[in-house]
Amino acid sequence: MSKIGEEEFLDLRGVLCPFNFVKTKLKLDDLEEGQILAILLDDGAPIKNVPRSVEQDGHTILTQEVVDTYHLVRIKKEV
Repeated sequence: MSKIGEEEFLDLRGVLCPFNFVKTKLKLDDLEEGQILAILLDDGAPIKNVPRSVEQDGHTILTQEVVDTYHLVRIKKEV
């Protein structure tokens, strides 16, 4: 696992809902408070649902940007 402050990465392109959120949640569970997780998501339901669900779990969405045909979302793990 990376040290606190280093960014973890998860490519979820092609992963269907709700599995993309489940994989995001599992990865966040492995991180220390304050670590950053960068995820790649497809357009449509994934980009609409995953960030909202992550925030409902108490984490912070730092950035969300379009890169080519997918979305890059950076999440800060909270307690």
